[in-house]
Amino acid sequence: MDNLNLISNFAEFKELKNIDKSTMIGVLEDVFRHALQKQFETDENFDVIINPEKGDLEIWRNRTVVEDDAVENPNTEIAVSEVKAIDPTYEIGDEYADQVQLAQFGRRTVLSLRQNLASRIMDLEKAALFEKYSEKVGEIISGEVYQVWKREVLIMDDEDNELMLPKSEQIPNDFYRKGDTIKAIVKSVEMNNNQPRIILSRTAPQFLERLFEQEVPEIFDGLITIKKIVRIPGERAKVAVESYDDRIDPVGACVGMKGSRIYTIVKELRNENIDVLNYTANTSLMIQRSLNPAKISSITIDEEKKTAAVYLKPDQVSLAIGKGGLNIRLSKMLTGYDIDVYREVEEEDVALTEFTDEIEGWIIEALRNAGCDTAKSVLELSVEEIASRADLETEQAEKVIEILKAEFEE
Repeated sequence: MDNLNLISNFAEFKELKNIDKSTMIGVLEDVFRHALQKQFETDENFDVIINPEKGDLEIWRNRTVVEDDAVENPNTEIAVSEVKAIDPTYEIGDEYADQVQLAQFGRRTVLSLRQNLASRIMDLEKAALFEKYSEKVGEIISGEVYQVWKREVLIMDDEDNELMLPKSEQIPNDFYRKGDTIKAIVKSVEMNNNQPRIILSRTAPQFLERLFEQEVPEIFDGLITIKKIVRIPGERAKVAVESYDDRIDPVGACVGMKGSRIYTIVKELRNENIDVLNYTANTSLMIQRSLNPAKISSITIDEEKKTAAVYLKPDQVSLAIGKGGLNIRLSKMLTGYDIDVYREVEEEDVALTEFTDEIEGWIIEALRNAGCDTAKSVLELSVEEIASRADLETEQAEKVIEILKAEFEE
């Protein structure tokens, strides 16, 4: 039958719209049966035959052959004289099938049929797109930048589906031009006004996790597990990893030979600094590792309040805090503890030459020759050791200690 381009492009829909053959056949049959019901009040005596390979369709109406004066419903019955004029072999009671041409539906019905079919196919396309990307949430996809706006970037995948990368999901240093290829994870899929809206993200921790899976075979194979990732996109990230094989160094595997593996990831993230550290269930040790490269002197932890007081030498405090407070912020996010950094209070030492008013010069010189240049270096020794090293009387050594102690007690 003349299908008037209704289904001539079925192959296109099958290839480009992700509509499978059985679904397409079902939709076509449903649309035409709906038209038959409107035209003939019933579709029960019709056969709708669809050939998806050729993209054509036939409709056959089955009617019972009755006597000439016994036709009550011309849609289900046909007079024997009418049938015999076509084929003399037919008899009363036989089933007669004739093909229904599209022209019999009338112009308005054909137009409505076209619109209905187009609408159903569009709905199918939207449903297929929604289902396809719902299954891809959390996965990395690549696409081409099609349009750049102030608040979002429109990206087309390899099937020309529209994907959105909002400004809030872009790394601050991201800059795109039309035609650029972009990597991101599928963050969410939602329906807005019956239209699938696919949101991508480059700032989510899962994006960094998927990049590690792509670059580190041991993670992909499950030999190394990423326990937690925290990020300040475009600035810095911390990744805690654990190995299930004692022979594998998880940090070394993630960084790669001469940093080859981590370099690819850093480049994709616009030079975001990435710290990879060994995960441990030991809270104190985990906090120490999270504050790397700072060296901690001591730490006090309150498990109930989830707080930690960390004490460091003065030259380590700035390392623990990091530029703009990034290191300490990420450490808090990674460990789940509120970390406070404290500078260790160190008493200043005093050179022995500062005590010439109270200690005789020859005694000071003797102590210096014995390897004691400062007050604290003398106080670390016992009375007997001071007397022996500097060749002093016990009373002299005791007097020296008394003078030096008084200096620090003031």
